[in-house]
Amino acid sequence: MAKTVLDFEKPIVELEAKLEEMKRLSDKMNIEGEIIKIEEKVRELKEGIYKDLTRWQRVQLARHPDRPYTLDYIYLMTSNFIELHGDRGYKDDKAIVGGFAQLDEFKVMIIGHQKGRDTKTNLYRNFGMPNPEGYRKALRLMKLAEKFNKPVITMIDTPGAYPGLEAEERGQAEAIAKNLFEMSKLRVPIIVVIIGEGASGGALGIGVGDRILMLENCWYSVISPESCSSILWRSWDYKEQAAEALKLTSPDLLEQKLIDRIIPEPLGGAHKDQQQAAANLKSVLKEELQQLVKIKPEKLIETRLEKFGRMGEFVE
Repeated sequence: MAKTVLDFEKPIVELEAKLEEMKRLSDKMNIEGEIIKIEEKVRELKEGIYKDLTRWQRVQLARHPDRPYTLDYIYLMTSNFIELHGDRGYKDDKAIVGGFAQLDEFKVMIIGHQKGRDTKTNLYRNFGMPNPEGYRKALRLMKLAEKFNKPVITMIDTPGAYPGLEAEERGQAEAIAKNLFEMSKLRVPIIVVIIGEGASGGALGIGVGDRILMLENCWYSVISPESCSSILWRSWDYKEQAAEALKLTSPDLLEQKLIDRIIPEPLGGAHKDQQQAAANLKSVLKEELQQLVKIKPEKLIETRLEKFGRMGEFVE
């Protein structure tokens, strides 16, 4: 499979190709000094580019096809994962996965959006866009976790809820709204993690929690930059300006107090080192769970409602 290279990564790839060529020639020529110099240049170039990413560039990283998805994180972080299926009403939505898993000393319920890696699996997963039955499955699993007093972890990575006619006929808006209501008063800890892209109600449908975490190169907004551009300018050509105006990256949202914490990614994005990305996330999840499991259910709910009640406040 061809490696996906983003536009702003091309200088790095070109320099890395030169480095590989020199390493192949090192058997015949004494060029160790030059190799060391180029390795240093590669490192400096990477640090410079990834330190000053624009908001649109972060959106591109969040959508990178090699980026780890929910199931990747589950298998890298946990053991004894048992996937549970179906909403007990209509069908099993493959765009949302979930089940019980062991996160070291914690038994948890993990629920998240799931995309595919190629055309076939993306069609199977509906490109990570849930139908109403996906949100109803998610709620069923949350209620199951509440029954057995197990914390809930949700992972957000979706371009939005599926906008098809059949989804609306089966109550897409009602399913998302009910999740918001029920999650707000769930009697177990909920940790929400944005692991990729988080768009609109499709993301918010599993996005109410006691702690909102966000990986470094992700975005979370009421609308995508492309859709915002098409509404305001009648064209997708202004998506970069829209991304800047939306302030949808992790530093923006932390400043606005819409998230609680940013989880660092390996240099270049989570797709560069999935093992390290999962280790970073696991460490933070365990740290948060150790605090949350000590809080009584009534206090959890009270604090959760206060947290979301403060969002959107501004002084004119």
